[in-house]
Amino acid sequence: MSDDLPMSKNQEYQEFLVDLKERIQRAKVRAALAVNSELILLYWQIGRDISQKFSQHEWGAKIIERLAADLKRAHPEWKGFSSRNLRYMRSFAEAWPDEQILQAWPAKITWYHNCTILDKIKDPSEREWYIKKTIEQGWSRDILALQIESKLYLRQGQATTNFLRTLPQPQSDLARQILKDPYNFDFLGLEDEAQEREVQRGLVEHIREFLIELGAGFAFLGSNYHLFAHGEDYYLDLLFYHIKLRCFVVIDLKITDIKPEYVGKMNYYLAIVDDQLRHPSDEPSIGLILCKTKNSAKAEYALRGISTPIGISEYESVLTKALPENLKSSLPTIEELEAELENSNEEQGEPEP
Repeated sequence: MSDDLPMSKNQEYQEFLVDLKERIQRAKVRAALAVNSELILLYWQIGRDISQKFSQHEWGAKIIERLAADLKRAHPEWKGFSSRNLRYMRSFAEAWPDEQILQAWPAKITWYHNCTILDKIKDPSEREWYIKKTIEQGWSRDILALQIESKLYLRQGQATTNFLRTLPQPQSDLARQILKDPYNFDFLGLEDEAQEREVQRGLVEHIREFLIELGAGFAFLGSNYHLFAHGEDYYLDLLFYHIKLRCFVVIDLKITDIKPEYVGKMNYYLAIVDDQLRHPSDEPSIGLILCKTKNSAKAEYALRGISTPIGISEYESVLTKALPENLKSSLPTIEELEAELENSNEEQGEPEP
């Protein structure tokens, strides 16, 4: 059809087509969310009623098996009403007794996600935090499980920074929450003696896993990123741009504890990046120094008097160091975990974790 239109009209047509595609996609997403919300609400209502029956009539545990069998006998085409899933429904309703809170958060993620959170987390505040992060960052169920296992809830926002002094509100709060401490690089599988270049090379080779650990919003721009200033060449270990913060993020890797000269070097790098790369509409660039170990008091002293926004965190490889050598190779990769999730979503079986 585009061949029958003059160039100006063809451009207008293409813009119209793009707009239609976007509207259709948004409508599909809204429809999928509405279906998911209705399913979650149904499961919650069933779980609430089961819980009330157990409380009021002192039903025994075997009633669940009987109920599941009777439902299957009456409607063999129905999926999702096994005894196991009915128990999840009861636990789900007891975990979220307020329907308004249910509609605000748990109803916006899948049943798979909710069951994972029920299994792995007991604290209500922590549960709500992971639900909000799942919605915000679009985690798959397996990525959610990895983040829970890595104790992200305890690590988020824990980096030592000078953001409150060097960034305006609300930029400073957002920047602090985006950084974490420590960073978990267990996917690298490196020895304790690994040099900075090995860590850097490993992060680039596993850039997808690294971006997952960094969190949503980081766009990778390059490693050994070249800058030229004052007649000299400089190379940034890793350079990113953060979409929400709207700023460049420079990462410097160190295999020792923090040293004052590391902060001075980062301060210099940020000045060059702001001078050469930063657009007038960008926020001030941020530096993140990742050390093998971090003395918090020393880190705070090193940041005193520094006017550019810098954070200092540790990185570690807890999982691979904790596992025996013969088990490390049996760990599934993130790709394998996500492939498993995609396969399970394609099946028409019960929506159980």
